[in-house]
Amino acid sequence: MLKLLRAKLHGIYVTGADLNYHGSITLDPEVCKAANIYPLEFVEIWNKNSGARITTYVIFGEAGSGCCILNGAAARSCQVGDEMIIAASYFGKAEELYNMKPKVLTFNKDNSIDKVLEYDVFESQEYDFDFRILGDD
Repeated sequence: MLKLLRAKLHGIYVTGADLNYHGSITLDPEVCKAANIYPLEFVEIWNKNSGARITTYVIFGEAGSGCCILNGAAARSCQVGDEMIIAASYFGKAEELYNMKPKVLTFNKDNSIDKVLEYDVFESQEYDFDFRILGDD
């Protein structure tokens, strides 16, 4: 089994950090719906500003707010305004790559969605598993 990317929020900005909350990352449910990320799903978070890497689970905040709030111990890994990458994954077989098209959302500074992309793995003449990004004009 391979650990495969299922969804990604690329370049979402931290809107808050709450050390005294009981843990997790709070995300706008509308953003999560667009990327197919679920509440209580574990995600990996990479801070583009500091290089910090953490894993925690998702909870939903206010719909339409654009929130990205690191809670509990995760709050120590960021500052408001830091740019983050959030990735959801699952375990599967290489052959499944042909049928999956992970959603990749990019963001504006206000955490509104800039682009909705898809990663596509396909068989080409050169490679059994070739790669392209769909929707990136």
